Amino acid sequence: MLDAIDIQIGKIYKTEATRVLASLIRILGDLHLAEEALQDAFSIAMEKWPLEGIPQNPYAWLISTGKFKAIDMIRRQKRGEELLTEKFLLDDEPSQMQDNWEKLLIDDDQLRLIFYCCHPLLPLDSRIALSLREVCAMNHSEIARAYLVPTETIKKRISRAKNLIKEKNIPYEIPSRDQIQQRLDAVLQVIYLVFNEGYAATTGENHIRRELTAEAIFLGRKLVNLMPTSESLGLLALLLLHESRSQARVATNGDLIPLENQERSIWKQDLINEGLHLIQQAIMSAQLGPYTLQAAIASVHAQADSLANTRWDLIITYYDMLLAIQNSPVIELNRAIAVGMQQGPQVGLALIEVLLQNKKLQDYPSVYAAQADFCKKLGLTTKAIDAYQRAIELVQQGPETRYLQQQLAEIL
Repeated sequence: MLDAIDIQIGKIYKTEATRVLASLIRILGDLHLAEEALQDAFSIAMEKWPLEGIPQNPYAWLISTGKFKAIDMIRRQKRGEELLTEKFLLDDEPSQMQDNWEKLLIDDDQLRLIFYCCHPLLPLDSRIALSLREVCAMNHSEIARAYLVPTETIKKRISRAKNLIKEKNIPYEIPSRDQIQQRLDAVLQVIYLVFNEGYAATTGENHIRRELTAEAIFLGRKLVNLMPTSESLGLLALLLLHESRSQARVATNGDLIPLENQERSIWKQDLINEGLHLIQQAIMSAQLGPYTLQAAIASVHAQADSLANTRWDLIITYYDMLLAIQNSPVIELNRAIAVGMQQGPQVGLALIEVLLQNKKLQDYPSVYAAQADFCKKLGLTTKAIDAYQRAIELVQQGPETRYLQQQLAEIL
């Protein structure tokens, strides 16, 4: 059984590991070396901290320990004193930094690391997978769920990205303005997928992983400060509008509370107002991208006083606009649910059953949960039971499983 100190170390690993890794990559200039140094630093912490106590600044301690373990590794591999001098005795940043965007990237190692992982020499799918793994510590199955692909595919993508970084000797440097623009779409997608995993976790007993939603919002704010484009504004608006409902989405025992049963009075109005203001800023550019459109959908929910009074027609219009620029089976699923809410469960079910022919959704639990819900409303009990059972088979997360089991028990 873990004692208190081990639990504390585990919490520090969750909150600090990616920050430490990002700083070590900046210092060492080598992804593989930094990963080894990070693991060594935490291994030493596991040995020393139970005896000596946790240091006042664990982040600084881990960076210092990792750095000196890396020096030892370099010495053992006989890379020479020149390399040591270059990496550790000289300043690792230019002394004259004028631009705000450049200073922000220097000051924020995690944001800088995302831009590094999203280097255009790497394939787009590998860039995003690598960023999710290295910057946000998402595991392979979590990333696979975000992509709707097998876990082995994600492992190969990450391995390919690391090999390319090594083969092409991609430097850990501050990208130019043009380079940042080239990488922006991938960076936006990384932040979006991190939030999604935090908003509805793939596995475990916690439906919401608040450390991930907080991390995504933190990075989203940093990105807006760096590049206040229409889509960075739209993405931050989307995250804030979803986060505004966070406390109402789960009960004190961790069980899910569906939208129709949520206590809307505890939705955070300050986040809703901030999100609405950001959408207005994004729309002023006259370029409605996928994140701004998703934020617009979230804003309709945020401003409705009940499920019945929700402007489903407006939501469907936004989904149609979204599908015109980003054809995705998940977006089609969400649109089908909205259509079912506006036009009735029979129409919604017909759309869902078409989507069930899509191979990408055949192992996606949400499509079966939606099918079951519409069947239940239509009195198609046998079909609803089968759909709920299939959804329960596919779900890997405790609160979602319990919610689906409760829905199933109501019709058995």
